[in-house]
Amino acid sequence: MIEMRVAGIALDAVSRHPIVLLRDASERRQLPIYIGQDQARAIISALENQTPPRPLTHDLMVNLMEEWDMVLERVVIHSLQDNTFYAILMIRQGEVRKEIDSRPSDAIAIALRTRSPIWVMEEVVADASMPVDRDADEAERKAFRDFLSNLRPEDFKQGGRFSKRDES
Repeated sequence: MIEMRVAGIALDAVSRHPIVLLRDASERRQLPIYIGQDQARAIISALENQTPPRPLTHDLMVNLMEEWDMVLERVVIHSLQDNTFYAILMIRQGEVRKEIDSRPSDAIAIALRTRSPIWVMEEVVADASMPVDRDADEAERKAFRDFLSNLRPEDFKQGGRFSKRDES
């Protein structure tokens, strides 16, 4: 799994639908997830630390969890099927742990309010993420190609630069 954070909310240029953008710690991969207007507002209000005069749905969920001594340990976005992302809330109450099915947008809104980590399965990142810094990605690929082109068979022989050293 890869821990990601909310980088912000964007609008699709054509459809004008909101997209929540998750980024990995290296700031090299970005995962766009299309969400609804209400969920976008809920995420933005959490990002901006806004407190509504009365609890909205996500605030109500957090209040219920706090009242019942539940802790959101993390959110996991675990799969992508037919262009739909799936997530779970991993909640603990004392020694009891439960996984609760959730839309990613709701899970993210709750995670932001509870300052809980957001994790994404590697397969989902591989299938749906996009590079943030194409130049850095290309430089990394070029360095790897250069490394491979300079490899020689003797590099793998006993005593070569990649052989297992005798520890005795």
